[in-house]
Amino acid sequence: MSIQDIHTADLVTETHVHKSSIDVKLVGTAESSSMEQLGNYLSQLHETAIASKVREVVVDLRGLEFMNSSCFKKFVTWMSNLQDTPTDSQYNVRFVSDERKHWQSRSLGALACFAVDLIRLENA
Repeated sequence: MSIQDIHTADLVTETHVHKSSIDVKLVGTAESSSMEQLGNYLSQLHETAIASKVREVVVDLRGLEFMNSSCFKKFVTWMSNLQDTPTDSQYNVRFVSDERKHWQSRSLGALACFAVDLIRLENA
């Protein structure tokens, strides 16, 4: 299983799969033009995390300047799919955000309420 990173003028992802975790970094802006690619990327990420039996996916958003609601919905879909995954195949998701970007804390706070047992938030 492989994850195809996003490399557009607006959004870039960098993914590293380790034995017990997957590290993801998003840089740029996630807007309507990258919505479909982001959805596909998150689906591949979820499938790879399950197949690799990782315990955690770490998503570093510090380099992400903005994400519109359509792209954020792709993260909600990812968390919904994770919750629907059998318990023995689930993994935790840790979001690392930039506390100076207030949209990140507001959005991630709402997302954490959606999957409280699976999401951890970290400000850096």
